[in-house]
Amino acid sequence: MVRGIVWSKNALRDKVQILGYWHRRIGTLTYSRKLDVELKQSVKLLKSFPKMGRPYKNTEIRFLVKDYYHIFYKYSDNIIKVLHIWDSRRNPDDLIIVG
Repeated sequence: MVRGIVWSKNALRDKVQILGYWHRRIGTLTYSRKLDVELKQSVKLLKSFPKMGRPYKNTEIRFLVKDYYHIFYKYSDNIIKVLHIWDSRRNPDDLIIVG
């Protein structure tokens, strides 16, 4: 069983940008807080089910879909490393996964 979750700098930056976008767009923190909790809950599920996400382009990277967001991650026996959070409404050609 995986023991810990590590968020990369890129994943944290992605999350801050997404939550900030919704705060600016709606004008309240309510939805941003709700989305933050949902993203964290999705990642927490990976501790028990690390193979839950789909493989990404025949690499060791996997992704979990939460609504419009793809949570990219890698895992080992001890750790889940969240690499990126990607809004699937964006141009997929702009996606660069740094692992």
